[in-house]
Amino acid sequence: MNSQCEDKNICLNCRSWLDKLKDKIPLSEGEMTLLKKPKKVFTFAIPVKMDSGEINYFDGYRVQYSDALGPTKGGIRFHHEVHLEEVKMLAFLMALKCSLLGLPFGGAKGGVCCDPSKLSQGELERLSRGFIRAIHSFIGPDIDIPAPDVNTNEQIMAWMVDEYSRIKGKFIPGVITGKPVELGGSLGRNIATALGGAFLLKRMAELEKMNPEQTKVAIQGFGNVGGNMAKILNDWGYKIVAVSNAQGGICSQNSLNIKDLSTGQKDGDLPATAPEQCRPIPNHELLELDCDILIPAAVSHQITKENAAKIKAKIVLEMANAPITPEAEEILFEKGIKVVPDILANAGGVVVSYFEWLQNSSNDYWTEDKAFRKLEEKMNEAFDRVWRLAGEKNYDLRTASQILAVERIIKAERLRGNV
Repeated sequence: MNSQCEDKNICLNCRSWLDKLKDKIPLSEGEMTLLKKPKKVFTFAIPVKMDSGEINYFDGYRVQYSDALGPTKGGIRFHHEVHLEEVKMLAFLMALKCSLLGLPFGGAKGGVCCDPSKLSQGELERLSRGFIRAIHSFIGPDIDIPAPDVNTNEQIMAWMVDEYSRIKGKFIPGVITGKPVELGGSLGRNIATALGGAFLLKRMAELEKMNPEQTKVAIQGFGNVGGNMAKILNDWGYKIVAVSNAQGGICSQNSLNIKDLSTGQKDGDLPATAPEQCRPIPNHELLELDCDILIPAAVSHQITKENAAKIKAKIVLEMANAPITPEAEEILFEKGIKVVPDILANAGGVVVSYFEWLQNSSNDYWTEDKAFRKLEEKMNEAFDRVWRLAGEKNYDLRTASQILAVERIIKAERLRGNV
């Protein structure tokens, strides 16, 4: 009976990842059990008065996976497919990400099961404030610091920090990151995730002796991360041969002019018709293009065992969370494709969130140049540690990243006396 009760709190997807590391990290059974279980899980129903006057209830979640290294940190997503097991897995990945980057944070994640595209601005605000009312006793600058994620943005963070501050009776900007600059947000936070990934790509190109002008890049996803990545790499001279959003993509033999594609479009949108010398392509075809670097920056599980053998890129940079299934990754490795894992590649957002938290704590605000300079330092330091371990032990980059992240968490737990 006891083992059955324990199993209910295990992160099932985390278990499959951790089991692969058993032979590479000397962990006791107690340490493995600790890593497979989130420390705290909150589920709640958020009542929201709709514009019609009806009260609707939305399921909300917050998982604080590990606080061994400091207060937990992680985004809040609004999506109609949010569920508890997904939030557990994402919180686990955040714990690994913060550990790998050397940040003084644990990992958390939150979500609300809703379709924000069907909510009015007023309904969205009431939902955002309702989330904070449900969780306010369990978050704070030294406890758990939320941030934006899928379908949430700085306006939603502004409502959330305002609601938290109203409840506490004073303005507490450090409780939320990803806020507008006017409310204590950090300059550069809006492109931090994309820029962090671009810095890694720049470092890897140096090590692999790749010339940007001769390097073909395909990017799946044209939202905040994919769109900004396309603009940055285009400015750096890379040949962006294809981009896409949920509706489909655009491909060219030559480099796309990303600035022209973005002009007059809403964030994430592409022109309704393909520009001259370009052709429309579906998302699955973009993934299989003949290119040097493939950047999945959309949603999870885009490269699967069904299409992995068709991937032609030399490097896959995971800017989305878990865009490659474990079965697909084995196929990519057999083909000699290098994968830069999500817990490293898309960590730029949480790094600048850490900078924002520091600025809120000290009331000393940085220039954008300073934030970007420190971001590049953090990303390169983490990448070099991973690259070095991978070379020494003949590991793939994901395994090396996970080992470094897990070892730091477990060392902290041992020092605390928890294992």
